[in-house]
Amino acid sequence: MGILERIKEIEAEMARTQKNKATEYHLGQLKAKIAKLRTQLLEPPKGSSGGGDGFEVTKFGHGRVALIGFPSVGKSTLLTMLTGTHSEAASYEFTTLTCIPGIIHYNDTKIQLLDLPGIIEGASEGKGRGRQVISVAKSSDLVLMILDASKSEGHRQILTKELEAVGLRLNKRPPQIYFKRKKTGGISFNSMIPLTHVDEKLCYQILHEYKIHNAEVLFREDATVDDLIDVIEGNRKYIKCVYVYNKIDVVGIDDVDKLARQPNSLVISCNLQACYILCLLYQLMS
Repeated sequence: MGILERIKEIEAEMARTQKNKATEYHLGQLKAKIAKLRTQLLEPPKGSSGGGDGFEVTKFGHGRVALIGFPSVGKSTLLTMLTGTHSEAASYEFTTLTCIPGIIHYNDTKIQLLDLPGIIEGASEGKGRGRQVISVAKSSDLVLMILDASKSEGHRQILTKELEAVGLRLNKRPPQIYFKRKKTGGISFNSMIPLTHVDEKLCYQILHEYKIHNAEVLFREDATVDDLIDVIEGNRKYIKCVYVYNKIDVVGIDDVDKLARQPNSLVISCNLQACYILCLLYQLMS
C-alpha cells in the first residue's frame, strides 16, 4: 500500500471514530501517523539527487510574496498591474505553467512578487504541479491567496487545507511548547498552565509513535494535539497570508462588504484596475 492510500485509510478511520474522552488518545495517535506520512510524501525519492522539474527562482529584494490560487482567478493580471512584468492571461485555465517573477518598487523597497501556476484540490498529494507551487510558497515571506469573489467560500478552505497539509501555517504563531530530545532520562512532561487538550498520557503516546523515548516537553500555553505534533515535526513554516478577493465587479455590494470585513482580507477588481495593495504589502513585510 502506498503512502497516499495509507493516509486516506487513516483519514477514513478518523472520520468513523466518534470524538469523545474515550477516543482522544486513539485520535491523537492517528493524527501523528498522518503527519509522519505527509512528511514522507514530501521527501525526494530514494536515489534522487534532490533535483527535479521545479521552478524556484532566486530571491531578490527585501521580501518575497507568492500569489497562490486556483486557475483563472486573476493572478497573472494582478502581477502585470503591480509590476509591469508580462504574464500571459487568458480566459482559459492553466495559462501560467511556470513561476513568473516581478518586482514592486515602493520608495526604496523592492518586493519580489511571484506569479505561480494555479493549483487544484489534491495539490499537496502531487496533483498538477502542486508540490512545486507549494515549495515556492514555503520560501516566501507573505502569501497572497487570490480568490474569485463570485465563487463559494469553499475555495478558500480547500487552498488552506492544501497548504496546511504540507506544513504551511497561515496567520498563526508557533506554539508555545518547549521540546528537546535527550539521549537518556526518559520523558519529562511539564506545563505552566492547566491543559484542556493534551495530558501526560496522550503526550507519551504521540512521542512513542515517533519512537521518541527520551525528551523534555514543557507547555507554556493550552496547546492542542496538532500543535504538539507540529513542534515534534519541526518543519512547519508560519507565514502571513492575505486573502485577496478579485472580480468584485460581478457580485453585489452586500457581498463585497461582507468579504471586506473578514480578517486579513482585501477586495479588488483587476478588471476595473481597482487594486490598492502596494502600501499594504509594504506595511505587512516591514
